[in-house]
Amino acid sequence: MHEDCAVIVADIEKDLRYIDGIIKQKGREILSDYTITPPQFIALQWLFEEGDMTIGDLSGKMFLACSTTTDLIDRMEKGKLVERVKDSKDRRIVRIHLLEEGERIINEVINKRQLYVMQVLKNFTPEEVKSLKDNLAKMHHEMKED
Repeated sequence: MHEDCAVIVADIEKDLRYIDGIIKQKGREILSDYTITPPQFIALQWLFEEGDMTIGDLSGKMFLACSTTTDLIDRMEKGKLVERVKDSKDRRIVRIHLLEEGERIINEVINKRQLYVMQVLKNFTPEEVKSLKDNLAKMHHEMKED
């Protein structure tokens, strides 16, 4: 790799790290208006995006021990955010299902996060926004393939 390119890549990595930190902080600020914790939000987000899943599947997505995820789900079930549902084909399998209140919270928080990003991008041209989206999507695709 050319030396200039290595410097640019180092800058990209640093910017992505800083952007990630700022978005996480903004997300925590938004969540402070709700009765859920950041790990509960992450679990709700996975269920919202991927649909019903087992505790094992959710644990894998969140990089948590199954026992930790079970405790998380117990608290979320008490808050009427999710419910445990037996699989219709195999009653031994229990899936976590997102309830209306959990979906409402996820939608509200995601909308607030999108409004924040929109505010950040207010000085970008439509072409710059499209280019940023395309490049981030391409980068994400390459990372998933890796």
